[in-house]
Amino acid sequence: MFAVDRLILLAAVLVLGGVVSSKFSYRLGLPVLLVFLGVGMLAGSEGIGGLAFEDYRLAHAVGTLALAFILFDGGLRTPLSAFRAASWPAATLATAGVVVTALVTGISASLILDLPWIEGLLIGSIVGSTDAAAVFAVLRSQGVRIRERIAATLEIESGANDPMAIFLTIGCLEILVGTAGSFFGLVWLFVKQMTLGAVVGLVGGWSVVWVINRVNLPAAGLYPVFVAAGALLVFGVAASLGGSGFLAVYLAGLVVGNNRIVFQRGIFVFQDALAWLSQIGMFVVLGLLSFPSRLAEVTWQGLAVAAVLVFVARPVAVAACLLPFKFSRREQLFISWVGLKGAVPIVLATFPFIFEVPNALLVFDIVFFTVLISVVAQGWTMPPLARALGLSLPPLPEPPATLEIAALRHVDSQIVDYTVDPRSRVVGRRIRDLALPDGALVALITRGRQVILPQGDTELHAGDNVSLVLRSEVQPIVDQVFAPAAESPGVPAEIEFPLRGGTTVEELQAMYGIAIDAAPTKTLDEVLREWLGDELEPGSQVTIGQVALCVRGLEDSRVTRVGLAILAEPPDESRTTGSPSVAGPAAVSPAEHDVERAVPAEPAGANAGPAAPAPVKPALSDDR
Repeated sequence: MFAVDRLILLAAVLVLGGVVSSKFSYRLGLPVLLVFLGVGMLAGSEGIGGLAFEDYRLAHAVGTLALAFILFDGGLRTPLSAFRAASWPAATLATAGVVVTALVTGISASLILDLPWIEGLLIGSIVGSTDAAAVFAVLRSQGVRIRERIAATLEIESGANDPMAIFLTIGCLEILVGTAGSFFGLVWLFVKQMTLGAVVGLVGGWSVVWVINRVNLPAAGLYPVFVAAGALLVFGVAASLGGSGFLAVYLAGLVVGNNRIVFQRGIFVFQDALAWLSQIGMFVVLGLLSFPSRLAEVTWQGLAVAAVLVFVARPVAVAACLLPFKFSRREQLFISWVGLKGAVPIVLATFPFIFEVPNALLVFDIVFFTVLISVVAQGWTMPPLARALGLSLPPLPEPPATLEIAALRHVDSQIVDYTVDPRSRVVGRRIRDLALPDGALVALITRGRQVILPQGDTELHAGDNVSLVLRSEVQPIVDQVFAPAAESPGVPAEIEFPLRGGTTVEELQAMYGIAIDAAPTKTLDEVLREWLGDELEPGSQVTIGQVALCVRGLEDSRVTRVGLAILAEPPDESRTTGSPSVAGPAAVSPAEHDVERAVPAEPAGANAGPAAPAPVKPALSDDR
C-alpha cells in the first residue's frame, strides 16, 4: 500500500468521523467545532488513533487555506443591508476592540504566567480577535437566530478583525526576535494590510461577478469551481501585495453574494459544502496538534487567562467600542459573550514556532486551552443566553423543495421561496386571487411531503412553501404579500411596481391595504377606463391622494398593465381627500381624483419612481 493510499484512507476516516459525530452534537447541544477538535485530539498521538503529528508549519498552511474558504462563504451569506447597518460598530470592534482585548488579556497573562510583558502581550494579541469560523458555525448550526443588527455586527467583526490580530501578533514577535522596526513602521504595516486587503477584495469580487456572468463554460459544474478559484486568487493577490488576504476574501464574498450571478444557488451550495469541509479539516488538524498531557500542566493558568479574557477583557472592549452606537445593555452583554475563539487564534499560535521564539510551546498550549474553554462555555450557552435576554427570533423554516433557474447567461429573474405564515394575507386564498405584480409567477408549492403543481384555483394553506419566479424589482412587493399582516411594512414609497389590469379592487385592498371607492369586483382596467374615458392612453396617470395609477400597457382599448406607486407626499395637499392609513390612503371616489397625462414610458424598474406629474387637469365628473 502506497503512502498516499494510507493518507487518503486516514483523511476519509477523520472527515467522516467529524461529519457523523456532528449529528450527535446537535442532539447533545454540543458546539460542532468542539466535536471536530475532539476527533482530532482522539486521533492524535495521545489519543486512541496514536497519530504523531507536530508539524506546525503544515498546520498553519492548512488553517490559512481553510480560513480563506470559510471567510469567503461568510461574506457570501452576509446581506448588504446588514453590512450597512452594522459596518461602523463592527469596524470599531475589529480594530479598537482587538487592541483593548489584547492589552487587558496580555497584561494579565504576563502576571499569571510570570512572563515578560511582551510575551504576555503576544498571548493577548493571539486571542484578541474573535474567530469567523467559530462565529459562523455556531450562529448557523446551533439553530440560533438573533436580531439582524446583532448578528451582522458579530459576523462582520469576526470576518474583519484578523488584520489587527495579525498586525499585533507579528509586531510582538518582531520585538521578541529583535527585528522590529520603528513604531511608525508597524502602523504602516497595519494600514497597508487593511487598505490593500479592502481594495483587492472589492475589485476582485466585482471582477468575479463580471467574468462569471459573461464567460460561457462548457459545464454547469465548472461555475462553482470558478468562483472558489476566484476567491483563492483574491486571497493570494492581496497577500502577495502585502495586504490582508483574510479581509480581501471576506469582502470579495460580500460583493459576489450581493450580486446576481449565473447558477447562484448551485454556487452557494457548493461554497457551503466547501466551508464545512474546511472547518472539519482545519479543526481536526489543529486537534492533532494538541497534547492532553501538556494541557493538563497548564490547567489553572489557562483557566485564569480564559476567565480574564471572557469576563473582563471582552466586556470592557465591547462596552467601550459600542458606547457611541446605542446598543442596549442586553445587546452588549450578548455581544460580549459571543466573542468566540476558534481556529484563528490556534493558527496564530503556530507563528511563534515559525519565528523560533522562546516559550513557543507554552504560548501554544495556553492559547489552545483558552480556545477550548471559549468553545465549550460560550458556544454551548449561546442559545439559552439569547433566549434569556429576549434577543432570539423564531428560526426560519427550511424549504422542503427548491428550484433554480439554470442558464448559461444572466437572466433578470430569480426564484424566491416563501413559507406561508398563519398570519399572512394569502392563507386560504386561491393563487388567482393573490393580485401578484406583473413579473411574479407561482412555480411550485410544497405541503409537507407533497409537491403541488400550482393552478389558478389552488388554495394556499399555512405552512405551505411557495416558490415564485420573480423579476428583481418586484420582490419587495411580493415580500409584503407573503409577510404576516401585523408585520407588513406597507408598499414602498416612490417605487412604481407593475400590476395586471385584471387585478380587482377587492384584491388590491386585501393584498396591499390600498382602498379605492369602486365596486370590489371591478378590475383596474375597468376603473381606469371609467375614470379616464377619452384620456385613456399609455402614460395617462390618475392620482388618488398619495396613490398614483399609471397606464403602462394598452391593447384594444383595454389596460393590460398598471403601474402603481405610493407618493412620498401628495402632489397637491389642497386637492387631497381622505387621510393616509398605515398601508395606503383612505378610500376616495372617482369624482375626487385628479387626472394627469404623463409622458409615455416603459415600465419602471426597481429604483424608478412614478412618472413625473404633468399639470393637473380639472377633476372628472361622475357622468363622464
